[in-house]
Formats: sequence, structure tokens, C-alpha cells
Amino acid sequence: MKLFRSRDRVDTPPPAGSPLHLANDHFRAGRYAEAAAEARAVAEGDPRHAPPARSIVATALGAQGRHAEALAEYDALLPVFGRKYGAEHLLTLQLRSNRAQTLIALDRYAECEVECAAVARAAVRGTGPQIPILAGAARNGQIYAVNAQGRHEEAEALARDALTARDSPDRLTLALRLGLARSLNGQARHEEALTEAQRAEDLQRSLSEAQRRPETGAVELATATALVGLGRSAEARPLVVAARDACVAAFGPDHYRVAEARALLDRIDGA
Repeated sequence: MKLFRSRDRVDTPPPAGSPLHLANDHFRAGRYAEAAAEARAVAEGDPRHAPPARSIVATALGAQGRHAEALAEYDALLPVFGRKYGAEHLLTLQLRSNRAQTLIALDRYAECEVECAAVARAAVRGTGPQIPILAGAARNGQIYAVNAQGRHEEAEALARDALTARDSPDRLTLALRLGLARSLNGQARHEEALTEAQRAEDLQRSLSEAQRRPETGAVELATATALVGLGRSAEARPLVVAARDACVAAFGPDHYRVAEARALLDRIDGA
């Protein structure tokens, strides 16, 4: 879930013996530059594995905050995946979902919303263990995009519906709970948002380091936003600073979550 790690990257692990194992291991460990370099090497040396290798390149670029470059990779790959796997194959839908969530970082929220909703609808027609994850991840991107357009009540309904369909304490559930907190903050229901952020924090603690990494800083930002709304900016500020610094270390200074942290700091300091 990111799962996808634009907002929630969807992964299908490479099969045993795949030359992409090392690139995937680098990515899961947060070594995004190494993941991109290794995947590029596979793509250039092994045409059979080039499409999935280039997909790893795209997600690794996005994880480094190189969002425009990531989108260019996804745009180039979409017709390749469509021809190779088919328009509604799991791998093609995963690529579309990851691409759509890259649009969030480029402030293209309406496009993200439409594409994530389309992927979620297509996923419902599929079968297999990855389908519920794909559908939930696409809904997560849609929730973020709807929130970003100021339609917080609609985002709340989407988040609650998606959470009802989840029975696993995993990273996707964490991302959806954070989307719910964001929608409540957007409605100035800050006490409820703080409660959801605390639930997200409890869930985050139960996850492995690899599962927590894509949501680095997100819980702190949701909590801090609620605290600011409650007039508790002095408590919020250290959380935001910690989130900003952690995101810079994990993703680089150009990642969209770093920008979110800086904007919240500006809001606190300008109050």
C-alpha cells in the first residue's frame, strides 16, 4: 500500500529467481536511489523484465520526491503494460493506481480522483488476493484527492466505507485512517481528528519498519493539524519539525510530504 508509494504504492512481489529481487529489496529498505539504479540496470540488460523494472524506477523516483520524472516514466509505461498484459490486468491497474497517486504530488487532484475511482471500479471486476488491496489503495488515493479539493464530508464517507471493508491491521488501513483524520480536520472536527490520528499512531507502532516507512511523518502531521485546530500550537510545532526532518531523511527535500510539513510550520509560526 503507499502499497503504493506515491500515496499508496501497490506491489506484486517479483517471483523467486527474478532479477528484480535486489531492486525490490532496496526499495523496501528505503534505499530508493539504489532501487532505481538497480532496476534501470535490469531494464537495460533484460528486455523480458524491462516493463516491471521500469515500474520500480518510477516508484523509486517518486519516493525521492522526483515526482515529475516519476510521472514521465509512468506515462511511457502505460501503453507498454496495456499491450503486454491487457487493460484490466492486475499489473496494468497497479501501474495506473501508482501513476494516479503521483498526480497528488503535482497538485493534479481532479485527475487523480477520476483515475483512482476508475481503477477501484475496475478492481471490483477482478479476482485474486491482491484485488482488495488494489481497490483499497485506489480508494486511498481518491480520498486524498477529494480532501485536497475541499470536499471533506465526501472524503469522510469514502474513508469510512473503505475502512469498513478492511479487517487487516496493515499499512493500507493506516493510510485510510489518516485519510479519515484529514477529512475530519478539514471539517474543523479536530477532537475527532485527534482521536483518529491517535488510532493511526497505535496501528503504526504494530507494523514493521518496512511497512511504516512509506507513511513517515504522516501520523505526526495529522496529529499536529488537529492540535493546531484545537489551539494547541505549542504542542504541535515539535511534531511538525520532527515530521519534516524525518521526511527529508527518508525521501529527500523535494517530497510532497516535506512541503506539507513546511506549510504547516508556516501556519503555526505565522499565527
